[in-house]
Amino acid sequence: MNRRVIRTSNAPMAPGFLGGNHQAAMRVSPEEFAKNDPFFVLMDDNLEAGDTFAPMGEAHPHAGFETVTLILEGALRDRHEGGTLEAGDLQWMTAGRGVIHSEDIESKGKLRILQLWLTLPKRERWTDPGFQEVRGRDLPVRRAPGVEVRLYSGSSGEVRSPTRNHVPVTLADIRLEPNASFEQDLPASYNGFLLVIEGTAQAGADGTVLRRNEVGWLDRSPESTLAETSTVRLVAGAQGARLVLYAGQPQGDPIVAHGPFIGDTQEDITRLFGEYRRGRFQRMSELAAKAPI
Repeated sequence: MNRRVIRTSNAPMAPGFLGGNHQAAMRVSPEEFAKNDPFFVLMDDNLEAGDTFAPMGEAHPHAGFETVTLILEGALRDRHEGGTLEAGDLQWMTAGRGVIHSEDIESKGKLRILQLWLTLPKRERWTDPGFQEVRGRDLPVRRAPGVEVRLYSGSSGEVRSPTRNHVPVTLADIRLEPNASFEQDLPASYNGFLLVIEGTAQAGADGTVLRRNEVGWLDRSPESTLAETSTVRLVAGAQGARLVLYAGQPQGDPIVAHGPFIGDTQEDITRLFGEYRRGRFQRMSELAAKAPI
């Protein structure tokens, strides 16, 4: 099965919650979760912070899902949760039954990050919180003429990522030289999309042209199994291209979301707010101190 691009979007940048230097775009919308499962939301955050570290955000809770944060440009420093994250680094946080994310974060210089909310399987919704950091310098990399694939999760060709997943996910930063072509195999049952970071590329069996900041969703076969394989073909434009691929196994579980929580029912959301107010959530900094880097 050769995948096709079946829908595209290019959300505009809008003022973010961190003030005048913050611009953000919602690349994946929670309103379309039924089509986007297991991907709930993807935010593209851009911050002009000058030449010094500038503080960002406040402590807040999460539960019922995972956050996957990829640093595209710049650096983040968190004094409590794993030190400094630089361009190419990724933080994978499993909120599970509940965690408090300190957000005692400072940014240095121009910053661009992608933060994905990834649902957990219903049977693992309330798993223990967890924390993984994937350093760009340690990534497994697949190389071919004119192609470099930096692998954060899943597999590409013979290259495998050691990242641990609750939901099977492939996450890759794909860099193509001008006019270079590349094929990525995925389970045919995976839902997936491409986000263009730089340049242009033709994507899929029909050669749909994707441009900077554009998202292209791939078709899939709902009846397929994880054992069946499909292929995504990419051809870079004359200036080359950089794309991030997100693909994962849909869970098919109805969810209820409110604020920082995802549950199976409205009763779950009410319970989570109560547990948070009663101080029953663990702080992420405690898990970060134990996490391998």
